[in-house]
Amino acid sequence: MGRLFVVTLEGKIYSCKYCRTHLALSEDIVSKSFHCRHGKAYLFNKVVNVTIGEKEERMMITGMHTVADVFCVGCGSIVGWTYEAAHEKSQKYKEGKSVLERFKVSGPDGSNYWATHEAHVSGSDADDA
Repeated sequence: MGRLFVVTLEGKIYSCKYCRTHLALSEDIVSKSFHCRHGKAYLFNKVVNVTIGEKEERMMITGMHTVADVFCVGCGSIVGWTYEAAHEKSQKYKEGKSVLERFKVSGPDGSNYWATHEAHVSGSDADDA
């Protein structure tokens, strides 16, 4: 496999809830209005220390998208997904960006987000982004 190099971020950091590997900076958040099965999720311009899974077509709240799951390189946990392609013109801004599920990451202040009973179970996408 080879040697694993992990990027260390400085500033307000979102990290893997399980192994504390740095994943993103708060300044790279595009939107906090996304939702997934476990509740809130944030759209980021850039994430680090992740591997990208297989591309697949998924029907989401805002339409059909080509997405791939995002995994933490530290522990292998799925932490979100990345948008490879959006089929709707109004959703093109998501392409190349990644979503991290708040339930699976620790916030900049070290806080964890816990799944709520109001969490959307049906889909994983933004609320009228």
